[in-house]
Amino acid sequence: MDNHGRGPGPRPDGGTEGPLPYEGVWRFTAPAVDVSVPQARHAVRDLLFRQGVPVSDDLVQGLLLIVSELVTNAVRHAALLSPMLAVEVAVGAEWVRVSVEDSHPYRPTALEADHGQTGGRGLLLVREIAREAGGVCDVEHTASGGKVIWAALPLTPARVL
Repeated sequence: MDNHGRGPGPRPDGGTEGPLPYEGVWRFTAPAVDVSVPQARHAVRDLLFRQGVPVSDDLVQGLLLIVSELVTNAVRHAALLSPMLAVEVAVGAEWVRVSVEDSHPYRPTALEADHGQTGGRGLLLVREIAREAGGVCDVEHTASGGKVIWAALPLTPARVL
């Protein structure tokens, strides 16, 4: 996805007229506290269904797991410098993109965690979910010095070659 999951994609019907009813961008903020994790997950799930986004159950579960992991990471690792976080859902004709933004400058990397550890695999899990769905994810710095971590997944199943 050259547009990092942000721009308009091809139309499912091949046309170019106007946005589909489910297309748009929604953003909400939340405090960087534990209770925000399930609240963000529920808000994203409700938004997808309310807007009528054509998502499979598997895709919804993947997106919700991604949201949970990204918000959890922001709460655990960025809250000291970023007491608020932002969750954004962007839906195009054939893709959905979820992102979490915080004000902490540290750019995380996907690490292979020790098998004895109970944490540390969140970003690795996000990347694997995105890859298996035929999507992409990345971490970008924001103009204000923070970061946004995003994953964009296709609304149609990935083709297995």
